[in-house]
Amino acid sequence: MVQQVTQGIKVSVETNFEGTFYKNYKVQYSFSYRVTIENQGKDTVQLFARHWEIKDALNNIEIVDGEGVIGKKPILKPGASHSYTSGCLLTSPLGSMSGYYLLINYTDTSNFKVYIPSFKLSAPFALN
Repeated sequence: MVQQVTQGIKVSVETNFEGTFYKNYKVQYSFSYRVTIENQGKDTVQLFARHWEIKDALNNIEIVDGEGVIGKKPILKPGASHSYTSGCLLTSPLGSMSGYYLLINYTDTSNFKVYIPSFKLSAPFALN
C-alpha cells in the first residue's frame, strides 16, 4: 500500500493483478486498485474531479480526466473517508499510475489539488 497526505487529505492505494486476456488480437493485463480518501483536516471538502496518468513498460501513456470517482462526488466531513475500487488495462505486465483529485473546501470555497501517490502495477510472473 502507498499513502500520501496533501493539505490534510490522506490518499491510500492498494493494487491487485486480475489476469490476462486477449482484446483485438493483443494481450491485455488487467489490474484493479482500491483507493481510500480520508479527510484528516478540520474542514468539510468535496471531491469533484480526477486526473490520472497511466503508464506501461512500453512507454504508452494514457491520460484520464473526469468528474468525480466512479460516478460519485463524495463529500468528506472531518474524520470521514471514502473508498472505491476501479481498474485499468495495460499492454505490458508492468506499469504505474499517478495523478490528483480536485477538491473544494466548503469553509472558504477554495479549490485545491490532492495528489495521488505514484503506485506500481505488476503481474507477479513479471517480477524476479
